Amino acid sequence: MKFGTVIHGIRGEALIAAAQKAEELGFESLWRPDHLIFPPEMPSTYPYAEDGQAPLDPRWPFMDGLTVFTYIASHTTTIRFGTAVYILPLREPVQTAKRVADLDYLSRGRVLFGVGAGWLEEEFDQVGLEFHTRGARTDECIQMLRALWTEPEPEFHGEHYDLGPAVFEPKPFQKPHPPILVGGETPAALRRAARFGDGWYALRHTPESAREHIARLTELRERYGRADQPFDVTVGGSATMTRADAEALEEAGVNRVVVTLWRSSREAIGALEEFAERVF
Repeated sequence: MKFGTVIHGIRGEALIAAAQKAEELGFESLWRPDHLIFPPEMPSTYPYAEDGQAPLDPRWPFMDGLTVFTYIASHTTTIRFGTAVYILPLREPVQTAKRVADLDYLSRGRVLFGVGAGWLEEEFDQVGLEFHTRGARTDECIQMLRALWTEPEPEFHGEHYDLGPAVFEPKPFQKPHPPILVGGETPAALRRAARFGDGWYALRHTPESAREHIARLTELRERYGRADQPFDVTVGGSATMTRADAEALEEAGVNRVVVTLWRSSREAIGALEEFAERVF
């Protein structure tokens, strides 16, 4: 089982200290959620809470994860960087491909690229993008990223995006490219993960619910002829989980657990140490 932790805050020295401590203790990866812009008041449309309320305040200083990871990469050597999850259809895909490829190249292959279609319609409205085509555009973005990262003269022609032939360098350090972990739990998201993803990223699951979703993903991957390809399953875990909890998830087919361990950067070092001592 691999363990990751969500790293947050905006003070550079605190981010570096937490990242270095996590690396020292044996955490495999650091993770950041993603948003671009918020409405002044958050609507009750968050799909992963019964009341529809997202666990965030639109006035939090929400730093871009790829920027944060580029900063941290120069102060660490082995720990990996995951997006949980990057909202692909909010951005132009060539720019996304460039930012991720450059981070992977400079960090010597440490990117785990978690992607999703997004859930906040007002966020799309703010940047003038269509919300209801986001799923189809996400599918095309993933295919376009792969072309840019792997083909000598990348080319892609879809309904929403058209590219090339072109030249795109440097390619990512990882070959064939950084793993693309598709987030989401709707039927469409599971199909997307099975058809286009190198893995699946999900919020908190019990061993039973994880096993159920993994079985569904296995069926879908067989349908798409991808059952023999590597596939990584990442789920969110509780900060209070035990080693036995992690082993139960591993037995269910989970490869990685990501936990949020602190609210304030002042708590980060102690929280990382306590979790590692209890679970690793």
